[in-house]
Amino acid sequence: MADIPEVLFVCVHNAGRSQLAAALLQHYSLGRIAVRSAGSEPAEKVNPAAAGAAAEWGLDITAEIPTKLSTEDVETADVVITMGCGDTCPIFPGKRYLDWDLDDPAGKGVRAVRPIRDEIDRRVRGLLAELLDT
Repeated sequence: MADIPEVLFVCVHNAGRSQLAAALLQHYSLGRIAVRSAGSEPAEKVNPAAAGAAAEWGLDITAEIPTKLSTEDVETADVVITMGCGDTCPIFPGKRYLDWDLDDPAGKGVRAVRPIRDEIDRRVRGLLAELLDT
């Protein structure tokens, strides 16, 4: 792993779960981890309910743009965390892959997204502790 570990969050639309996870890890890591996100079938914009749930914690993901997953994204990451994108994520030897089974916030309101955000937060904090040995 590089001096600064790189984490890639991948979900289908790169509009909800992966955006929340990336924002939380960026917030907590204070620049000690490089964070990116992508999607196998990116949406046109960030899910408004996910953005609302993030805003409740002072995080603004409204300017993020859902991005198409590329082979290079996976190749350069140290840790790849998938969130319901199935087999669309390329596999490279030597990479650490995690699959976080999380509900999809698509079509849900902020109230329904809060528990998803909270679970992502719990997992992100655990990952942060592992990567930084804190």
